[in-house]
Formats: sequence, structure tokens, C-alpha cells
Amino acid sequence: MRKLSIVALGAAAALALAGCATAAPEATTGAEIRVWLVGTDTPQEARDYLVETFEAENPGNTLVIEEQAWGGLVDKLTTSLSGSDSPDVVEVGNTQAAAFTSAGAFLDLTADYEALGGDDLLPGFVEAGTYDGVFSAAPYYSGARVVFYDTAMYEALGLEVPTTLDEYVANGIAIAEANPGVSGIYFPGQDWYNALPYIWENGGEIATFEGGEWVPGFSSPEAIAGLEQVQQVMTEASVAPKDGNEAEAQVPFCAGEIGHLSAPSWFKWSILAPADAEAPGCPDKEATLGVFALPGIDGGPAQVFAGGSNIAVSANSQHPELAKSALAIMLSEGYQSILGGAGLVPALVSLGDTIGTDATAQAISAAASNAKLTPASPAWAEVEAAGVLQDFFVKIAQGGDVEALAAEVDARMAEILN
Repeated sequence: MRKLSIVALGAAAALALAGCATAAPEATTGAEIRVWLVGTDTPQEARDYLVETFEAENPGNTLVIEEQAWGGLVDKLTTSLSGSDSPDVVEVGNTQAAAFTSAGAFLDLTADYEALGGDDLLPGFVEAGTYDGVFSAAPYYSGARVVFYDTAMYEALGLEVPTTLDEYVANGIAIAEANPGVSGIYFPGQDWYNALPYIWENGGEIATFEGGEWVPGFSSPEAIAGLEQVQQVMTEASVAPKDGNEAEAQVPFCAGEIGHLSAPSWFKWSILAPADAEAPGCPDKEATLGVFALPGIDGGPAQVFAGGSNIAVSANSQHPELAKSALAIMLSEGYQSILGGAGLVPALVSLGDTIGTDATAQAISAAASNAKLTPASPAWAEVEAAGVLQDFFVKIAQGGDVEALAAEVDARMAEILN
């Protein structure tokens, strides 16, 4: 996702969550169902649809949406889900799901799998929401990363949309060299999400599960080749802060300081947000805003990180059946079609065409067709919480020795994942 500043579940928190799943008897009327949605990705139209549909289908009960921030979300969920005042339905980043499913923090939805969509649900997100054969966090939406670019810069230099990863890098370097102070490819040091395609496309992996343990892969020859390409982009094509993150990237884009920006598909609406919005964008740049799927090393769409979220019912919900009713609405065709119309890849595969047919929709479809997830380890959240990859790529951006840094990060990841 995307996204995140994560605090991992400790052993004590996991035990607390696993032992708190005794729900009070269901109330048929007068209940308030609390739904935690994170950030602003879910459009207002979908929020209104959820509230209105739920209250029409469950007379006498109400639904309240409480918006949370991505920063510190896991820490807040760990505390809230284990208490008596737990929210009923919660959104969680796809890379965070395993930390909660493995701790028993979510209601077992295995028997509801078919009713919620069955095999029409995004398979990678079903896997992310399943632990030890128990399905407890359903897909909510996905959004593979696409490349937004400034068509005016392309025209000025006579560039063409790249068809391979090498061509993409070359275009980025050309823009940076011709425009001092401009990132031909915007790549702040902490942005590990956008580093993964270079590793995957060169044949490397983050980590693989072999012989009962996780084996990190950044030190492999294939991953090293990808990391060297990452370093080339960070040092020759980007003037983004070497120790910065990808937050608020629409600000330098709107200022004309970015040639290419790889971001989740829904980021288009951040770029085109009204100038007087809380997080202002630049709608006047729509005419020169281009988009394409990041190309792979041999052509076709690259393997990119599949951002997005899962949605689950708290195991400690006081009204589990009403909470499941809300969850069913969020996975319905009506609700998911609204998400698709907002540029989010729906949880239901059959609704993929709801994202439209324009250039952005085509780029989203192409990118999503080859998107990948992070390793499905319950300890992955701790890798993110410790800032392992953020620190690693900051050092690469600063020009550090790639092979030595890769060996160090593999050793650190092995400790955490195993």
C-alpha cells in the first residue's frame, strides 16, 4: 500500500488479542456498528452508500465510520481490538494483515467465504487474509503502482513512452540532465515500494520460504543487479531527499519538479485535487498528465508492488452478525463498483472493468495483472516496523556499497522473519 509506518505485534499483544474473542449476545436493535476506514482512499460516495444501505437493511441499528491514519495504525489496532471498546469492522493494509490473522484478532470468516464473493475475490489478498487455513480478512481493494508523467517534458525532449525498464530509466536520466533541479524519476530514499520492481524484474526476490525458514534474497546476483539499477536511478535521475519518503509527492509534481512519479493508481486524484483542498493538488495540470504501466525488463508490464487493503470483523466485536452485514455490503457489487469508479481495483475480479477504459484505467489493469505482494510471513510487519528496508534504501540512495548493504539487510531480515 502502501503505505505505512507500522508497529509490529509483540508476543504479549498477540496473546491478548487471541484470548479476547468472546462477543456479547447480539443486539437486534439499538446497536452502533463502528467501521474504521484508513486514510482518504475510500470515496465519500462509497461511505454514504455503506451507511445508507446498512441502516436500511438493519432497521433500528446505526453505522458510524471513523477515519484513521495510516501512521501508527497497527499499534492503535493492537490496543483497540483487545479492549472492550473494540471497533466492529476494520481496514488494514495488505502487508499488515498477517500480523493480525496469526494473532486471532479477527473473526473467522471461513464459513462466509462463498457468500462474500468466493473465488471472485482477489486471490492474492485472500492469501494475505488467511492464516493456518482460517480466512479472516477479506480483500477490500487493490491498486498496483503506475507511472504518472509530465507529457510536456516528453515533448520538449522528443521522448517516447518506454517499452522496457531500461528505456524508462534512460528517459528519467535524460529529463534530469536537461532540467536541473527536476527529478526525472522521483525516488526518495525511503521509498522501498518502488525499489521492488527492479529487484523482481532482474530475477531477485525479497525472501523465500525454504526448508521451514525464510531465506532473504537481497544478496543474490539477480537482486544485486536490480539494486544497482535502483542506485543508478536514485543518484542520476532523482533529486528527491535521499533520506525522505514518498508522502505528499503531489507537491513537487505540481511544482513541475518531477518528470516521472511511480505511485498507487489512486494517486491521480491527489495530483488533480482542487488547489484549495486540505491537501492541495493541481487540476490545471490535467492536460499534461500522462500515465503508463511501468514496463518490465523484457517488455510488458513490470512486476510491481500490489498496494491495497483487507477488511475484517474484530474478533471482539459486540455485534458480530451486524458487523458481517456491514462487511457484506462493502464487498457487494454496488459498493465495489463505486471503488472501481474511483480508480481502486475492486475486491471482486469480475468488476475489473469498472475502473473505466481511459488511459489511466488501461495502465491500472496492465500493472495489476503482474503485481506482487510482500512475503506472507506473520513477522513481516516487524520488518516494516523496524524500518529495515527504509534504512537500507536510504543508504543505497546515499551511494553506499550495494553488495555489503545487501548482506547486512539479509542478515537482519533473517533474524526477524525466523
